[in-house]
Amino acid sequence: MPGYYHMESIDSQQSGGNMKIDTLYHRISNLILTNQFGQKISLDSDLKGKILVIDFFFTTCASICPKLTGNMKLLQKSFRKDPKKEASLDTVVQFISITVTPERDSFQALRKYADHYGVNHDNWSFLTGDKKTIYDFARNELNVSTGPGDGGADDFIHTDRFVLIDKDRFIRGYYKGTSDSEARKCADDIVLLTMEWKHVK
Repeated sequence: MPGYYHMESIDSQQSGGNMKIDTLYHRISNLILTNQFGQKISLDSDLKGKILVIDFFFTTCASICPKLTGNMKLLQKSFRKDPKKEASLDTVVQFISITVTPERDSFQALRKYADHYGVNHDNWSFLTGDKKTIYDFARNELNVSTGPGDGGADDFIHTDRFVLIDKDRFIRGYYKGTSDSEARKCADDIVLLTMEWKHVK
């Protein structure tokens, strides 16, 4: 199974002559942004119980973003609805692309970008909103940027990572989104998480 990332704290104590260590892993906080249809989307309420794959991009990017979007689309295709099966994974997984230039990327621009790539809007949200909120989430919740910043006008995050989040909002994987092999690994790990979920249920 995919591991857990980012320990929040470790509590250790002596028990029967042995050191007992309790590890707490970071659970991401809620995020509310606007999707490509102008609707407010909450990770905790609107996408409750969903496995999430999150990346960061901007619509005018000519370097890594087209490849990121292309590989995310391949992931989405891997989990598209199969009419031959009663239960399909397309209802379990939600793909999320968050713009890092929200001052330029309106929800209308996101819709145009998504349509250009022919994505299925049912389980792929393109999100925009307050820059400070987005940058704080990227840095302090998903840990995809090692550099300092305040989300101001001169701050810029440009990461090639896909981040896999389980239904309980724990980080379960980081993948280089420009790598076809790592995108396939992400797809495999999504399947494993669905198996973990069924086992727990």
